[in-house]
Amino acid sequence: MSLPAPVLLVEDNDDDRELTIMALQTAGLANPIEIARDGREALDYFADATHPLPAVVLLDLQLPRIGGLEVLKRLRGQDRTRLLPIVVLTSSNEETDRLRSYDRGANAYVCKPVQFAAFTEAVTTLGLFWLIVNQPPPSR
Repeated sequence: MSLPAPVLLVEDNDDDRELTIMALQTAGLANPIEIARDGREALDYFADATHPLPAVVLLDLQLPRIGGLEVLKRLRGQDRTRLLPIVVLTSSNEETDRLRSYDRGANAYVCKPVQFAAFTEAVTTLGLFWLIVNQPPPSR
């Protein structure tokens, strides 16, 4: 039996990264969690063909080196990743960021709640939906 597809968490903030990992693990999800700490690391993950495609990418927008919107644009421009579920998980509640994210192909946009309990609940709900409920596109 093979391992479930990983979650790729693209997040530069240590606290947000740890809270997200904790929330996904608390939800009891068996998917391994891969980490990219900036946009360059995220793109490098996909450039390495030995990495499995993740079940979902949780993508922050405010990233060093290469921003989240650029990562999203590049992933949507590649045949291998154009249908990959990508959820923008960011602290930005700016309408322009939401519009740009959806315009570049985000599947969902979630503004990180400030309160610990609300943040944990939001990430748990995301994980359960994208990893359990959602039916991904067929493999090619």
